[in-house]
Amino acid sequence: MLQERIEPAWIDAFEALLRRCALQTGEVVAILGETQSRPVLLELAHLAAARLGARCFRLTLPSVFSDGAPVQRSTGASPAIQQLQPVIAALAGSQLVIDCTAEGLMHAHELPAILKGNGQTQPRVVYVSDEHPEALMRLLPDEATEARVKAHLKRLRGAKRLRVTSAAGTDLHVDLAGAVLGGNWGSTTRPGTLTHWPGGMVLGFPARGTVNGTLVLAEGDVNLTFKRYIERPITLRIEADTVTRIEGSGVDAELLRGHYAAWGEPEAYAVSHVGYGLNPKARWDSMALYDKRDFNGTELRAFAGNFLYSTGANEVAGRHTRGHFDFPLRGCTVWLDDTVVVDAGQVVGE
Repeated sequence: MLQERIEPAWIDAFEALLRRCALQTGEVVAILGETQSRPVLLELAHLAAARLGARCFRLTLPSVFSDGAPVQRSTGASPAIQQLQPVIAALAGSQLVIDCTAEGLMHAHELPAILKGNGQTQPRVVYVSDEHPEALMRLLPDEATEARVKAHLKRLRGAKRLRVTSAAGTDLHVDLAGAVLGGNWGSTTRPGTLTHWPGGMVLGFPARGTVNGTLVLAEGDVNLTFKRYIERPITLRIEADTVTRIEGSGVDAELLRGHYAAWGEPEAYAVSHVGYGLNPKARWDSMALYDKRDFNGTELRAFAGNFLYSTGANEVAGRHTRGHFDFPLRGCTVWLDDTVVVDAGQVVGE
């Protein structure tokens, strides 16, 4: 098992990330953590920001635990802030927030108020995924990935529909009208925005009633909520955004059916977001090389050519739920209108 201690190469990696976020001497940096955060990430963030002359402070909040509810994983919605206004004000008044919470603020209720700023200062937010620092160092953002994501985001925003097919039987249709579309390359220089490290993907939050078809989770595809490679195929039938049937035998299908049902929330079966990965440095096989506690899985959301289908909360469609699944699929062909952008798992033109 890898050790979690301060390594010079890891401080260098955090410093390189902060330079790409245009951190300037004298800027105020808030380092947000919780009691279940990975301590080495908080230390590395602080040391790197201090190297660059930032004025840093830390906020470490108590982690929140649910009594009697199913285990929550892979939600992207840390509950640690608990609508505490002094915390929101401190983050909104900073120029850069380094988010080291276990789940991140991407879908947290407090994020809009933080990104809005305080009228004088508007922060940019970097969520450092809860990975071992070795993985973060391997997946530093770069110019090429940023340019690739921006180019595909432009194509995605210009499309009216997205279709996904695969040899395994996937045939999924997404009407992009009303969807909120975005891209992430792992860094940001623009106030009022959030990025996550690692990055390298484009995605969209579809509007209500716009997703229909069949999604087949084939052998080797990934259930990131369970941090598990699929060993026996599972077929999801999707009607008007919602998984209406989960077909398949074996433990993979049983685990999926059981966890969906445990929430008792129909919204848990509905689409959260869809997209595809564009990071050539990210690897599909990396999950096999880390202990589960060392690995959060953002790398598998970003590996080049994967199609990512997620269920759970979707603010664009007006749905909120505690359950969330992320499924990166291999070998898919992704169409934007009549143009193939990913061909059987390979990004076209790469």
